[in-house]
Amino acid sequence: MNLKHARILVVDDERDVLFALQLLLKSEVREVVTERNPELLLSLLRQQPFDAVLLDMNYRSGQATGNEGFYWLGRIREHAPTTAVLLLTAYGDVRTAVRALKAGATDFLLKPWHNDQLLQTLAAALQPTPSSKRGSSPKKAAAPAAATALLGESAAMQEVRAIIEKVAPTEANVLLLGENGTGKELAARSLHEQSRRAARPFVAADVAALSEGLFESELFGHLKGAFTDAQASRVGRFEAATGGTLFLDEIGNIGLPQQAKLLTALQNRQVVPVGSNTPVPVDIRLVSATNAPLHALVARGAFRQDLMYRLNTVEITLPPLRERADDVPLLAQHFAQMYAARNRQPVPEFSAAALRKLREHPWPGNVRELQHAVERAVILGAGPVLLPTDFSLRPPESVAASTPAATEAEPALPLLEVEKNTIQQAIARHQGNLTKAAKELGLTRTALYRRLDKHDI
Repeated sequence: MNLKHARILVVDDERDVLFALQLLLKSEVREVVTERNPELLLSLLRQQPFDAVLLDMNYRSGQATGNEGFYWLGRIREHAPTTAVLLLTAYGDVRTAVRALKAGATDFLLKPWHNDQLLQTLAAALQPTPSSKRGSSPKKAAAPAAATALLGESAAMQEVRAIIEKVAPTEANVLLLGENGTGKELAARSLHEQSRRAARPFVAADVAALSEGLFESELFGHLKGAFTDAQASRVGRFEAATGGTLFLDEIGNIGLPQQAKLLTALQNRQVVPVGSNTPVPVDIRLVSATNAPLHALVARGAFRQDLMYRLNTVEITLPPLRERADDVPLLAQHFAQMYAARNRQPVPEFSAAALRKLREHPWPGNVRELQHAVERAVILGAGPVLLPTDFSLRPPESVAASTPAATEAEPALPLLEVEKNTIQQAIARHQGNLTKAAKELGLTRTALYRRLDKHDI
C-alpha cells in the first residue's frame, strides 16, 4: 500500500508524542488519528479500519515492563489481524520490543525517532510480503534500499562501496573518516545491512552530544534510583545493540575520561550500568565515525592511541563532494525525485546551466548541503525546469573556513571550542532561529539542544 493512502492510529499517553506524530504524518498519509487512552483502542478499531497502529509499550507512570504493550498488541491481533503494528519504545525497552516482534508486531521504532526513518519504516510495514500469511507473525521489514544507498559512480565512491562489501560480512570494527555531510552514517548503515547481523538492531549514538554526566547512563544504562532523575532502570545503547551494530558518531570529540570508559567496555566486552556492580556482557559490532583528524589528535595526546587501535581495524575515508563532481548530477536528480514525491509535486528537470552550476560549486557542506539546496529548489522553483537562479549557494570563498586544512604554522583550536564557535555562528546567522541553525549544522533540534547545554550557550 502507498503511504499516502494509509489510515494510521497512534496510541501513546504523552501529549508531545501525539502532537509530533500528528504534525509529521498529517501531510504524509490519508488520515491520522491519535489517542492517549489505550482503553479506547478497540472502540476506534471497530469504528473504522486502520492500516497501521503506532503503539506505545508503557502507559502507567513509573512502570516500564512493556506488559501493557503486549496486552494491547494481543487485542489488536485478535480484532484486526492484518493491521500492521509498530511499537514505540525507548532504548531501555528494546529487548521487550524484540520479544513483541515474535508475538506478532510488525516492527518497532525507537524514541526519539528520526522523521525520515519513521516514514520509511512505516512505508515498509505497509507493504505486503509474499511469505506473509494471515495470523502469522510478520517479519521485521527492512528499510528500502534507497534509504541507505551510497549513491555515486565516481571512482572514489566505487572504491568505498567495494571496501564496505568486503568488510561488512566480517566482525571487524570500522572507523569512518570524512568531512561533515559526506555520508558516514549511510556508510555505517550499509555496513550493517550487508553484515551477518543485519536482522538485529542498528543503534546509533552521537557521543559528542552526551555530557560527561550522561555518557555512562546513555551508553551503559542505569538502575532505578542510581541518580536523581532515574525513575526507572534503563538499558544503554551497548546492550540495546547486542547482536547487532553500534554506531558511535563524532567519536573524535569525546574527552579522555570518556575514552577510558569506552576502551574498558570494548576490551572487556561488557558494561556496568550506573548504580550497579554487576557487569552485563554485550555482543556488538562497532562502527565509529569522526570528521576530526584522529591521528593528529593521538600525536598531540588528545586521543588515546590504544582506543584508536580498537576502533580502526578497518579505516574507510568518505570523499568530499568537491572531489567527485561527476556524482553531483546523479545525487541532485535523486534528491529531486525524493522531495518531489514527499511534497506531491511533479519531478522537475534540471537545465544544463543548473547542472553546470551545481557541478562547479565546491560544496563545503558536501552531500548534505546539496540535499538541502535541491530540497529548497524543488519547493520554491518557479517552473518544471530548475534554473541556476533556483539554487542559492554559499559563495566559494567560504570554503576555506569550512575545510579542515590546518597547517603546522596555524595552531588548531581545541575541538570543543571550534564546535562551540560554529554553533554560535550558525545561531547568529539565523537570528536565533534554532530550527534553521540545526538544519544548517546537519543536526536534529534535540541534538542541538544537547550541545547548547554542553557548551552552556
